[in-house]
Parts: sequence; C-alpha cells; structure tokens
Amino acid sequence: MIQRMIGAAARAFLVAMLIAMPAVLLPGISADSAQIAALLSLIAAVLTFVEYHSDSPSLLEFRAAPPFNRLRFVALFLTVLALTLIARGAVQPSLASEILTGMGARIGSAMDVPFSPVHLVILMVPADTSETIVQMVRIHAGTAYLMSMLTLLLFILCVRLMAWPIRNGAFNFYVNLPLFDPTTGGDVLARLKRDGNVNVALGFLLPFLIPAVVQTFAAHTTPPALENPQTLIWMLSAWAFLPVSLIMRGVALLRIAGLVEEKRRRAYAQPEAQII
Repeated sequence: MIQRMIGAAARAFLVAMLIAMPAVLLPGISADSAQIAALLSLIAAVLTFVEYHSDSPSLLEFRAAPPFNRLRFVALFLTVLALTLIARGAVQPSLASEILTGMGARIGSAMDVPFSPVHLVILMVPADTSETIVQMVRIHAGTAYLMSMLTLLLFILCVRLMAWPIRNGAFNFYVNLPLFDPTTGGDVLARLKRDGNVNVALGFLLPFLIPAVVQTFAAHTTPPALENPQTLIWMLSAWAFLPVSLIMRGVALLRIAGLVEEKRRRAYAQPEAQII
C-alpha cells in the first residue's frame, strides 16, 4: 500500500514537472500563462496519482507492462526539455542550449527534404513569417522527430531482444488493456491484429496529415502563433509524440496477438498429441 502510494506520487510529480517545464524555464512568461500551466500540471498530477494508486485500472494501458509507458514518458520529457532549452537559448544562451541548437539545426536541415515530415512542417509556416522563426521551426521539428524515431527504435529492441511483455511474468490482459473487452466484438486475435495494424498505419500517416490539417484550418482561421515559444514547443512535441505513441501501441497489440496465437497453437497441439 505505502509502496504503491509512493510510486504514484513520484509519477504524479514527474508529470507535473513535464507540463510546467516550458513555463518555468522560458523567460518572459506572462502571469496568465504561468497560472494556466500550474493548473494543468495540478490536474495531470491528480489524474496520474489516482490512476497508479488504484488497484483496478481505468484508462491507462500497459500499466503493468514496463517499459512501455516509461519509454513514452521519457521520450516526451526529453523532447519538451530539449525544445525548451533551444527556445530559451534564443534569449538566454547557455552551453547546453548552444549544443542542442547546433545539433537541431544540422538534424533539421538533413531532414528538410521534399515530401519528408519535417519539410511539410516548414511548408505549414505562413509565407510572411520571418526567416528566424522558420529556422527555429526547422530546428524544433528535426529535434522532436529524431527523438520520436529513437524512442520507437528502443521499443522495438525491447520487443525483439527482451521478450516484452512476458520477460518478467505473464501478461495480465485486464490490467494492461482495461478498455479492450475480450468478450465482445468477435475473435480476440482478429481484433488485436486489426487494431494493431490500424494504429501502426495511422501512426505512420499522422506526421504527414497533421501539417496538412493545420495548414487547411489556418487558411480559414487564425494560424498558430509560432513566434510564441510555448505554442511551438507543445505543437511540435505533439506532432512528433502522438504518431510514435500510436505506432508503439500498434506494435504492442501485434506482439500480444502473436502471443495469443502461439498459446492457441500449443493448446490445440496438446489434444492431438494425446490422441496419437
């Protein structure tokens, strides 16, 4: 009981730090923005504490199948931290910000090729935007996209080399997939494969679709204020994080489908062996 409470409190604190990070580290943040960030941090911390402190799962998937959620959180945390330090370095340069800005500039330039996700993000920027803002968008997009690709690679290595999610014990379907009802909707194996393939396909398409959707809405409404560092940080963090999160979920569901299929194969083979 005490151990679960401490773990839930630690996770809640880390989530609150993540959301409040840009407002705390960036200079010149208004009082209203700081108050909104504090409110969102408090709400996220409470929800995280309740989720991890409860015995029964509610919404969070793969709660008892590390390092799925840990990888996603660390990836988002490092992405927001890197983008925040880059934005802070434009006003208050430091050694860390200069290193990250230089790396981000090289990565962004290398990824800014025709039909690439980073290039589509650059095309999303309004035509009258200054070259300084365009370069900052390129740096942020390249950095965020690289972080997302590294996260996906690490998770695939965990699945292939570390036998995720059964290395530390049996996979608990109820705890790790609370929103998936295995008793409805037809065969579980077919549903897992279908949902996994849909998540992977959508994850690959989102980096291309999000800039197109934003550009379409910006043509009829006010475009996003990319000169605002917080807007730029959260927009590009979401653009890079949501697709890789969907792909990871799809890979996880396909992995679980493979385990279910293997278990069925063994179960069907035992009666045949007994008959022989």
